[in-house]
Amino acid sequence: MIRRYTLPEMGAIWSDAARFEAMLRVELAVARAEASRGLIPPDVPATLESRARIDVDRIAEIERTTDHDVIAFVSQVAETVGPDGRFLHFGLTSSDVVDTGLALQLRAAGQRLLADADRLLATIVGRARAEAGTVMMGRTHSVHAEPTTFGLKLAGWAFELERGRVRLEAAVDEIATGKISGPVGTYSHLAPDVEAEVLAELGLRVDPASSQIVQRDRHAALLVAMAVLGGSLERFATEVRNLQHTEIGELQEPFRTGQKGSSAMPHKRNPILSERIAGLARLLRGYAQTALEDQPLWHERDISHSSAERVILPDATIVLDYMLVRMAGLVEGLIARPERMRDNIDRGLGLHASSRVLSALLEAGLAREEAYAVVQRAALRAADDRLPLRELLAVDALVAQRLSLAQLDACFDDARYLVHAPVVIARLDTLAEALAARQGTATAAVSNAG
Repeated sequence: MIRRYTLPEMGAIWSDAARFEAMLRVELAVARAEASRGLIPPDVPATLESRARIDVDRIAEIERTTDHDVIAFVSQVAETVGPDGRFLHFGLTSSDVVDTGLALQLRAAGQRLLADADRLLATIVGRARAEAGTVMMGRTHSVHAEPTTFGLKLAGWAFELERGRVRLEAAVDEIATGKISGPVGTYSHLAPDVEAEVLAELGLRVDPASSQIVQRDRHAALLVAMAVLGGSLERFATEVRNLQHTEIGELQEPFRTGQKGSSAMPHKRNPILSERIAGLARLLRGYAQTALEDQPLWHERDISHSSAERVILPDATIVLDYMLVRMAGLVEGLIARPERMRDNIDRGLGLHASSRVLSALLEAGLAREEAYAVVQRAALRAADDRLPLRELLAVDALVAQRLSLAQLDACFDDARYLVHAPVVIARLDTLAEALAARQGTATAAVSNAG
């Protein structure tokens, strides 16, 4: 991924040095397990641990000859160890080290994404509560429907984000799977108990039937979960873009001092963050498609997935990390304009009350078809002639026969649409509790590790 969209912490997980360090962790864990079983001399692990060093440039130099990055890695590390370097990679095949090391990287990247999602979720929940009473027009088909609140809109975002996080967490948990089962998964060189010990030490689960590789349904599930979460972020960003339209003007992205919107038009304040997030979501969907195509490998393995994964796995996690972090900043700094929301409701001429008038007429005994025709006729005229719907209904003889002016006025009372809005806002408590529980678990884990 280009540097523009790579945040330092996630980028570091995918550096060449980090990749080879993860592979070295696997090699050292295997050496310890082998030494404990007498498969290699008992003092070898200590020598490997004290002397083994990664030199990315030297690995690249060796690979130019071998055209095999794992052999180049093993050769370079063995150079730093000396004679005991011959026991490095003892009994292993490349995928034992590559796929298990990759699982360590993906777990680290996934944990960072989950933390990003939690920060964004906390931001949205807080903003939803703050905007619980900010009344705005709800729209369906881009047309005025009935009033809602900005807080309710944000609550919908919060629960969707939590669902995406649940899917992602399950995929991250599943991707933390390794294998030390040899060339075609038959444990022909090292027994299953070696694998069990090594993966337990690394905190990874065992692929129960790995062939030569960890099966790629897990990687596909991870990228699909990421793409779905990215689609949610795009939905949120698209709503911001729509509501920042000049003709609507109910939201505005934060705009820093000194920021410029156009080289030619100084008045421009463009929703560039939202547009950027929308564009990057398209990349995530493309990466997911590639991951799905990586699933059907030939026989016990081929390497058609390898070249693709070198791009899609780092890029997808880097992109989603960027999107989540930037979306949190966008939501936190988002400018809501309640006065413009009120103006837009008023410009609707009361047409949003048509459903309540219809219900009132039905309750008053008018047949549905007749009642619908009366209200629709008045509503269409109100829209065409730019007249308030209430005024037209107040002078309609059929309406006057069925409804008093007080009953008609009650249909246009916006507060009646939002009586149950607090119920939805209160449901955010469950998300806040889940966030607090996850934060407590993370704090305890850090404390125990210390």
